[in-house]
Amino acid sequence: MKIVFAGTPRFAASALEALLAAQSRAGFEIIGAYTQPDRPAQRGQKLTPSAVKTLAVNANIPVFQPQTLRDPHAQAELAALKPDLIIV
Repeated sequence: MKIVFAGTPRFAASALEALLAAQSRAGFEIIGAYTQPDRPAQRGQKLTPSAVKTLAVNANIPVFQPQTLRDPHAQAELAALKPDLIIV
């Protein structure tokens, strides 16, 4: 089963982490992660990735960061992945 994960906040990263831990024994594959674009943060307003992006990059999962999922290009990109399940 192919899964796409979507989320941005820290608690979403915890859910992704649990899925990654179960992935090999449960017989599914996380084929992509959708999260909000990097945002300026802290004093220097340095672009900072979301917790989900950081975790996905470290797990070698492709990351997608559209401005909105309502965009036809973003929807086509998601459809091209052909996931069996999308977890939001």
